[in-house]
Amino acid sequence: MTPARPLSHMELALAEARAAGHRGEVPVGAVLVAPDGAVIAAAGNATRRENDPTAHAEIIVIRAGAAKLGAERLAGCDLYVTLEPCAMCAAAISFARIRRLYYGACDPKGGGVEHGGRFFSQPTCHHVPEVYGGIAEDEAARLLKDFFSARR
Repeated sequence: MTPARPLSHMELALAEARAAGHRGEVPVGAVLVAPDGAVIAAAGNATRRENDPTAHAEIIVIRAGAAKLGAERLAGCDLYVTLEPCAMCAAAISFARIRRLYYGACDPKGGGVEHGGRFFSQPTCHHVPEVYGGIAEDEAARLLKDFFSARR
């Protein structure tokens, strides 16, 4: 059973994804949520703006959350992201001890959760969050499809 309130937080992640797309970034958004449901951090991809290949939305909110909470581990926190995280982001999610991961669209090419390297399935993975995919999947996928169609 999916815990309550995933859609409202995913709607915020989608808004961050749209804003990233308007800036010319790949439209991916993420929201980090405290155990009480309060939003700790929200961001969209910023790899181009920051000239940083690690500036994925997930990494940005994990860094902001750790800074805000003054802790390297975000136990009890949940992460909402519009696209299945890549292997780099999946590793950061595990290292941060995120409680639950909610994501929208699957990423058959670059995903690292249910596709590709499947980071959480590796025996070297020390923490595996609860994973819920397909949250607002159609809208998340449409943002990405429209973004890349406009660039071809």
